[in-house]
Amino acid sequence: MDAELLHSPVVGLAEEEEVDMTDWNLPLAFMKKRHTEKIEGSKALAQSWRMKDRMKTVSVALVLCLNVGVDPPDVVKTSPCARLECWIDPLSMSPQKALETIGANLQKQYENWQPRARYKQSLDPTVDEVKKLCTSLRRNAKEERVLFHYNGHGVPRPTVNGEIWVFNKNYTQYIPLSIYDLQTWMGSPSIFVYDCSNAGIIVKSFKQFALQREQELEVAAINPNHPLAQMPLPPSMKNCIQLAACEANELLPMNPDLPADLFTSCLTTPIKIALRWFCMQKSAKLVPGVTLDLIEKIPGRLNDRRTPLGELNWIFTAITDTIAWNVLPRDLFQKLFRQDLLVASLFRNFLLAERIMRSYNCTPVSSPRLPPTYMHAMWQAWDLAVDICLSQLPTIIEEGTAFRHSPFFAEQLTAFQVWLTMGVENRNPPEQLPIVLQVLLSQVHRLRALDLLGRFLDLGPWAVSLALSVGIFPYVLKLLQSSARELRPLLVFIWAKILAVDSSCQADLVKDNGHKYFLSVLADPYMPAEHRTMAVFILAVIVNNYNTGQEACLQGNLIAICLEQLNDPHPLLRQWVAICLGRIWQNFDSARWCGVRDSAHEKLYSLLSDPIPEVRCAAVFALGTFVGNSAERTDHSTTIDHNVAMMLAQLINDGSPIVRKELVVALSHLVVQYESNFCTVALQFIEEEKNYAVPSPANSTETGNVTPGRDSPAIPRLRSVNSYTNLRAATTARTLNKSLQNLNLNEEGGPAAFSPGNLSTSSSASSTLGSPDNDEYLLSFETIDKMRRVSSYSSLNSLIGVSFNSVYTQIWRVLLHLAADPFPDVSDLAMKVLNSIAYKATLNARTQRILDSGSLTQSAPASPTSKGTLIHQAGASHRSKRSSSPSSGSPPMPGASSSSLTNEVPKPPVREGPPSRPPYTPTLGGQAPHSQQFPRTRKMFDKGPDQTAEDGDETAAHRNFISVSLQTGLCDWSAKYFAQPVMKIPEEHDLESQVRKEREWRFLRNARVRRQSQRITQRGVTRLDDQIFINRNPGVPSVVKFHPFNPCIAVADKDSICFWDWEKGERLDYFYNGNPRYTRITAMEYLNGHDCSLLLTATDDGALRIWKNFADQRNPEMVTAWQGLSDMLPTTRGAGMVVDWEQETGLLMTSGDVRVIRIWDTEREMKVQDIPTGADSCVTSLSCDPQRSLVAAGLGDGSVRVYDRRMGPNECRVMTYREHGAWVVKAHLQKEPEGHIISVSVNGDVRYFDPRTPESINILQTVKGLTALDIHPQANLFACGSMNQFIAVYNSNGDVISNIKYYDGFMGQRIGAISCLAFHPYWPHLAVGSNDYYMSIYSAEKRLR
Repeated sequence: MDAELLHSPVVGLAEEEEVDMTDWNLPLAFMKKRHTEKIEGSKALAQSWRMKDRMKTVSVALVLCLNVGVDPPDVVKTSPCARLECWIDPLSMSPQKALETIGANLQKQYENWQPRARYKQSLDPTVDEVKKLCTSLRRNAKEERVLFHYNGHGVPRPTVNGEIWVFNKNYTQYIPLSIYDLQTWMGSPSIFVYDCSNAGIIVKSFKQFALQREQELEVAAINPNHPLAQMPLPPSMKNCIQLAACEANELLPMNPDLPADLFTSCLTTPIKIALRWFCMQKSAKLVPGVTLDLIEKIPGRLNDRRTPLGELNWIFTAITDTIAWNVLPRDLFQKLFRQDLLVASLFRNFLLAERIMRSYNCTPVSSPRLPPTYMHAMWQAWDLAVDICLSQLPTIIEEGTAFRHSPFFAEQLTAFQVWLTMGVENRNPPEQLPIVLQVLLSQVHRLRALDLLGRFLDLGPWAVSLALSVGIFPYVLKLLQSSARELRPLLVFIWAKILAVDSSCQADLVKDNGHKYFLSVLADPYMPAEHRTMAVFILAVIVNNYNTGQEACLQGNLIAICLEQLNDPHPLLRQWVAICLGRIWQNFDSARWCGVRDSAHEKLYSLLSDPIPEVRCAAVFALGTFVGNSAERTDHSTTIDHNVAMMLAQLINDGSPIVRKELVVALSHLVVQYESNFCTVALQFIEEEKNYAVPSPANSTETGNVTPGRDSPAIPRLRSVNSYTNLRAATTARTLNKSLQNLNLNEEGGPAAFSPGNLSTSSSASSTLGSPDNDEYLLSFETIDKMRRVSSYSSLNSLIGVSFNSVYTQIWRVLLHLAADPFPDVSDLAMKVLNSIAYKATLNARTQRILDSGSLTQSAPASPTSKGTLIHQAGASHRSKRSSSPSSGSPPMPGASSSSLTNEVPKPPVREGPPSRPPYTPTLGGQAPHSQQFPRTRKMFDKGPDQTAEDGDETAAHRNFISVSLQTGLCDWSAKYFAQPVMKIPEEHDLESQVRKEREWRFLRNARVRRQSQRITQRGVTRLDDQIFINRNPGVPSVVKFHPFNPCIAVADKDSICFWDWEKGERLDYFYNGNPRYTRITAMEYLNGHDCSLLLTATDDGALRIWKNFADQRNPEMVTAWQGLSDMLPTTRGAGMVVDWEQETGLLMTSGDVRVIRIWDTEREMKVQDIPTGADSCVTSLSCDPQRSLVAAGLGDGSVRVYDRRMGPNECRVMTYREHGAWVVKAHLQKEPEGHIISVSVNGDVRYFDPRTPESINILQTVKGLTALDIHPQANLFACGSMNQFIAVYNSNGDVISNIKYYDGFMGQRIGAISCLAFHPYWPHLAVGSNDYYMSIYSAEKRLR
């Protein structure tokens, strides 16, 4: 390529932009979430928001040591001094009366915060009184919390030894009371408040004593003679909370403007003290006319939020809560601020105490310790709120003007909104979250608060967890009782977010009748579809594995409401309505019968052909749980089950693997229900499979291919399936060795009876090899595959007998078909179901046989009465053969040794000398023997080496085996949608995102390739023999395909794909396509070649697989796979499968060794049209033109047929050309403006047709014996590859411009027979693959490029 061209910055921009739009407008195939994500739910976050133990403070001891009128000796008081206790001047009345009044007032102050507790006052007490008080309160409180309030203003300060002071009986001396004793009397959990000087000492002593207790207990635990050993264990003091007025070395403030019990006032009358303190600051002078007297007259009640006082209290609560939430560690916040109402109030008020007392050089102390909060920015918001309130006071009181509410909450919501709209992805949580919670209480701001809360929850699961930890749950639960219509969409959104993250809330909702709210939203036809979708999602969570929820919703008529909305135009709503139905009748029989009465299953059938795969999937899930009910069986319910089963069976070739996976699970429910019937079918099929040999021309040396004596009907000869193991390329002998070692550990040291041939041949190595739960499968992959193909020829029903209902046979066939599914997940699930039934069937047959015959010796093949005997005998003889050499060298490769359940026919057993142990005669218990004669499989739920589980357990265990291991995760994966951000712009639409920038870069590259290649082809290509690449491919190339825009070429051999970089000449990747041994890759296409490329491979058994992440350093991954054509039979000289891809419409045309052209819509992942070819031969080439809806097909009989896909199946063939005498190698429909059809046959005649005329308009003759041909879409060249080892390149006039016979290079050897060739869609490059494994690329002369 021209260096100048490549790097020229001055390319005509207008032209480039114009070209660019074509890429932007092309749809992308297979890029939906279901293709790019793993289908599984999100990892559950550990939810810590639920209080494990809510507590109440039920008893309060108020201990006041005031001794009014006598100051303690160790404190010198100032004059004047702080006097007020509980806002009463003790000197204003007689000492005794003052004491009682103060006590009563303190109790009232506490009762504001916790009215229901038992209060006991102890005024100027003795040690005994305190003891009696504390022990009686603890006795009544049991496990709940007790509060001990100590006011020590009339006694000496606490001592360093850990004592506080009380009085003797006649008040002549102070008596010390040890904190150790106090701990013993109070027990735990408790909270202590100390309002005295040096209070910090008490906190320290308390901790030391608590530690000392624990050590004593440890000693007592070791030494039984210790005095504590016999005592009941005293509770740990770890759960005790302490609040102290000051540090160990500080005195309480004595400022006469303050109360003496400043700490108590802050804790119990915060608003009053906060306003007084505000007035004492210098800044209060800015608020004219506010005096301390005026503050006393603030109108209103603390608990009425509409009054000035109530509003201040509300703002105060919000601010202190917010400060705590932002500063404290989450678990400490939960414990102190959410567990106990009184403790939470005291701690909120403690934050105020810290702020006020620090301004007087006092530092309140708490245990557990809190980080300092007195400088927090939110205090300024408090000061502003107080300022605004107080500035209105003079006019309110004097003139009676109306009170203007504070703008505080509105401003905080605005701050929250700014955080939401302006913040970056990863940031600290918003400070205002607890305030949003408070605002939910107010009707004025509720709507806005809910809206912002919803937007916050939408940020992801972390946001939901945060909101729950703040305590939003009870608020939004309470709001469900509101009848306001405008709240409905917001509440539904919020609840959907909560339940998507924490589904355990289902119980709370049902308990509070919350489900009724969502039922009414769902039933409301005026609700927008997305809100009804969220409502039905919430209901689906409520009924998920929760019987109470199922019953409540059944009563609420959920089934009828859902059935009405099954055909809503909104796909997500249809999907969730189906999931919700599937969950409500899951293991809940009355809901199922309610569904039957409403013919729910018949209404669900319409969704089985829904255009959206997820909706089809949900419908299959619902029908699966519908038949999966393990209640009593009646004829009626059996008939329904059969109908549902036959409807489900029609999805066997659905284009979407998630639907087929769900189908296997749905059918497995049915299998569990009708287990005995399926066992009969399984045995019959196992017998069949042995009696019909599938002849193997390839491996005639192998034993076991003898046709059995029975007359078998004529079977079309198929290529050998003997050695076909469908493993990923990674499965080497090493992994096989590993899995064999697992098997050889048999109970008697003898080798296992299972040959590797049956062992490791499931459809995906990763799932079968080395995984613990399925070291061996009873039915190997090839056995199943053979059963599947044999069963279509054998007269199964006549063998089984007329009386037997063929529904089970057909479902078994469906499962056999799904076990051979090209998508590994689907086939693995189906293998599990088939094997668990085969296992049961053979187990039952074996037990039956032993009981019948007493002791069994090896005898001639069994009569039909004891089904399955033959299997065991064949296995047995096989086992005794191998028992001589337990581990001779490496294990035989799959298919090398004969065993009854692989695909060979068992030989009639030969006696080979006596078995190693005498025949085992079973005891009356009828245990299955495990002598050498019987192959012992490892039961998937075995009780031990030599016993079969008793029948009852067996069934239970078996049901368990199927149902537990079979889940698709679809519902949980769908629920993830609600946990993820819904309102965020998707990354690909965000102009600044990396995804978008990468896409822009790719589209610029595409435009450049188109432009430059066009210049070259316009100049005309006169030669095409410059070899620019040659390499030996790992396999014989069968299909080659250039990537349209990057220098990468895909080369397929029989079952693998190799990627080469043709510019650098290096191999990028080589991986296994996963198709069975007897099939080959016959076509490849790049999907989304203009953007994130996917590679489609088609094999001659009709399977389509789509891969991503190839040719870069990651592992290739299968995006999806499906059976594009179902009734193809591989033949030796067939066209295989041919495809053509239309990126513009997302349609994929498929045909081949069948009589139809099948069109798949990749957007819907379903078949949209079958066009009958009207011919008796295979389709060899397909080409379509989206502009004209035409499809041109070349056929094996030499005809070229043109179809218009807009017309019905009978009249869509618009033209048939029969001019070629032989097999058409290629038919190419040119794009407009020419729009001709160019076709070429094996005889080398090239014919040009105009779709409007019945005869060819031009004929050219090229080489005879064509094996491969391609036509360059831009440059009017075509290249022919011949059996006779050369390539000829022609221009449109039929002139040879190049003849290539030798490889370039030192030896210049002759080219091999050409197996495939392909032009690059834009550059003049021709890729050639030949039978000698070489892969070369030729191009025009260098000067042109």
